[in-house]
Amino acid sequence: MKKKIWSILFLGASLLAFGKEFPAKNVNLVVPFGAGGGTDAVARKLSNIAEKELGKPVIIVNKTGGAGAVGMTYGAKSKKDGYTVTMITREIISLPLMKLSPISYKDFDLVSLINMDPAIVLVNKDSKYNSVKELLDDAKANPGKLKFASTAKPNFYALAIEIEEGVKFNHIPYNGASEAIPAVLGNHADLTIVNPGEAIGQIKSGQLKPIGIMASERLENLNEVPTLKEQGYDIVSGTWRGLAVPKGTSPEVITKLNQAFETAANSEEFKEFMDSSNFGIKYLNGEEFGKFIEEDTVTINKIIESLN
Repeated sequence: MKKKIWSILFLGASLLAFGKEFPAKNVNLVVPFGAGGGTDAVARKLSNIAEKELGKPVIIVNKTGGAGAVGMTYGAKSKKDGYTVTMITREIISLPLMKLSPISYKDFDLVSLINMDPAIVLVNKDSKYNSVKELLDDAKANPGKLKFASTAKPNFYALAIEIEEGVKFNHIPYNGASEAIPAVLGNHADLTIVNPGEAIGQIKSGQLKPIGIMASERLENLNEVPTLKEQGYDIVSGTWRGLAVPKGTSPEVITKLNQAFETAANSEEFKEFMDSSNFGIKYLNGEEFGKFIEEDTVTINKIIESLN
């Protein structure tokens, strides 16, 4: 009996101490795409603010490859101690459904959704295309000829257009927007589709020409760019970014991480950065995030079934 009581007391004291002490060292935030892209930019700003709440540095670790599969697999298989947080993206759904990744969102405990953005169709400033219609008319006349700088494989932005409009691009894979955008700038590709925040600098400087936004309505900061719907194409698509830890991480640690990142996401500093960079904020806690992913899985699965 005494042994049982001491065990209970020891367990309680250990949990209490662990909860108070976490984090006792640096927290790594795994970004499954290259430095300079949208996911990387959001993660770096968020981590800079969250580390003030955690009291320890949050270090960005870029683990690239496999359209995000390498980094997200690394994160899922890390120690379940809360010191490795992974920024997961929509690819955590699409890749396993396409049999391109050994892990899925079920290999994680979800911390929170942070961001959600529509996609924008971009061409070089000197491109002959001034509208999505001009681009798609050419794509229909020349199947597989237009070079599409793809930020991920599969690229669900392009697939949504291809399936809906019966066109076919020549998909050239790049490791995220930070590589796909220079490909269009250097005329190595005819177009790319990314999130507005990933290319806002090149758009504002006039280096890239935005010809359509894949949203239900125009964006306030890019009001001159028409939606695809306005151009006769009922196609809406985008991406999201959230935080997760390996399945089986202590609930107390997850709560502490959630509190720190929620405070960061709601801070004026983060809001100003996201607004000026044309990134959208959409915060959901772990439970809400899980329901959101389940709903998005249905959407993505429909596209994959159409492909098959």
